[in-house]
Amino acid sequence: MATDTPGFRRMSIGRQGSGLCTAHPEGAGRAGSLTPLNLRFPHWRISMLQKAAVRLGFRQSWLARECSAEHCIGLAPSLAPYWTYFLCALGLFIYQSLDAIDGKQARRTNSCSPLGELFDHGCDSLSTVFMAIGAAVAVRLGTHPDLLFFCSFVGMFLFYCAHWQTYVSGVLRFGRVDVTEIQVALMIVFILSTFGGATMWDYTIPILEIKLKIFPVLGVVGGAIFSCSNYFHVILHGGVGKNGSTIAGTSVLSPGLHIGLIIILAIMIYKKSATNVFERHPCLYTLMFGCVFAKIAQKLVVISSFDMMTYFSSLCLQISRHLHLNIFKTSYQQAPEQVHKHID
Repeated sequence: MATDTPGFRRMSIGRQGSGLCTAHPEGAGRAGSLTPLNLRFPHWRISMLQKAAVRLGFRQSWLARECSAEHCIGLAPSLAPYWTYFLCALGLFIYQSLDAIDGKQARRTNSCSPLGELFDHGCDSLSTVFMAIGAAVAVRLGTHPDLLFFCSFVGMFLFYCAHWQTYVSGVLRFGRVDVTEIQVALMIVFILSTFGGATMWDYTIPILEIKLKIFPVLGVVGGAIFSCSNYFHVILHGGVGKNGSTIAGTSVLSPGLHIGLIIILAIMIYKKSATNVFERHPCLYTLMFGCVFAKIAQKLVVISSFDMMTYFSSLCLQISRHLHLNIFKTSYQQAPEQVHKHID
């Protein structure tokens, strides 16, 4: 229909009508009886879908690492099928993607919470252990026990240091070489092992006379040095508490006791074991200490995310009320003998 026809001019609302359409408020005067419940359900559903995405990615990543570790659970000469390395790369990609989607969705819907952060980083702490095992299997580090031990535990240490500096400064910082770059590098390693086979890493370079597997190890060493320098700079100089202390007012070096004790025990058992438990069962050994590491890492996430003074105060008050105890005050009650003497 032409715009200059009389019929169109009669149907046109004009500029004033267009302005009224823009200014018209949309709202409701009253809410139904089930409206509050109906509004809470989408928010709960979004939160559950976010955590379900992380759980799905974590399970996929865990299953892929278990497939590769199942074939190399014992001695170093064991080889895993090529398809297990492809599953590791695919599982890591899915986990990284769903984890990123979870974070974006939480920020977009303003549904971030300390509990969600604990769940997210708790899965990350366990995924770090599985990534270390999968990478060690992919490049056949079992032929060099010392390198296998170092690469298995350095990832756990770096993850702990990342949350250590968060506990000190109150801010989770990401460097130029961080978890995303490490995950991409691991996916490249898994893809190379898929098409070239794990034995390709045993190839000796003629001129340098070193094996190809040394290059991933050198990358791990360089990344660890670079990341640790940034982490400890924040730990030693970035305290936001009183006199440069942590956010909880404690010493900035106090979290180092826990991870240091785990690493020292792991080294002592590795070097002093009469049955060579690490050489015979490297995956189980790493997984056992990895579970302990994940526990202390999650505790560090908790104390970095919550107001511990409020938590412990409410906890003590709850226990004292249940047991009918008095905290910071003394109730005076006369002994039965004194009551009888007073009556006499």
